[in-house]
Amino acid sequence: MSEDGAGSTAPRPASAVATGRGDDGTTGLLFGGDRIPKDDLRTEAYGTIDEAVAALGLARAELDQKGRIGVLPAALGEIEDLVLQIQRELFVVGAELAANPAAWERLRDDQTQVSAAMVARIDAVLADYEARITFPTEFIVPGETRTSAALELARTILRRAERRAVTLDRAGLVPGEHLL
Repeated sequence: MSEDGAGSTAPRPASAVATGRGDDGTTGLLFGGDRIPKDDLRTEAYGTIDEAVAALGLARAELDQKGRIGVLPAALGEIEDLVLQIQRELFVVGAELAANPAAWERLRDDQTQVSAAMVARIDAVLADYEARITFPTEFIVPGETRTSAALELARTILRRAERRAVTLDRAGLVPGEHLL
């Protein structure tokens, strides 16, 4: 809009964030191809992964804060690095979900497609942490700490992403065998 409230036909300034190409309600896929609606199943799935990465970023920032002020238990010091590793691996999940089906052969393990090794690594991490903790016997209400609340938020967002990925898989739109 112009200053007088009338619509403007002036070109949009160059921006890496707001390109204007999606103003028609579409978005592009990794490796090109036809644009898809912003509410497409794929967009919903990889957008949900983006949300989880952001929630994990909030948790990591809280962990860093606790580490700086000296209240993070030593046994949890490695959690910050683990959260960062998970964030990076979720970018791989997002890339696989966002890939143009006509270019699936261009996907690369551990870069743009989830590999068996990635799944094995996360399974090993889960087994290690599960061996260290005593599971609660009742439901936990999130909010004991800001960090735990952020991690719980990320967990629930990831559960939604999982549901979206299952829907995509049923539609034949998950290229690899390890993503789910």
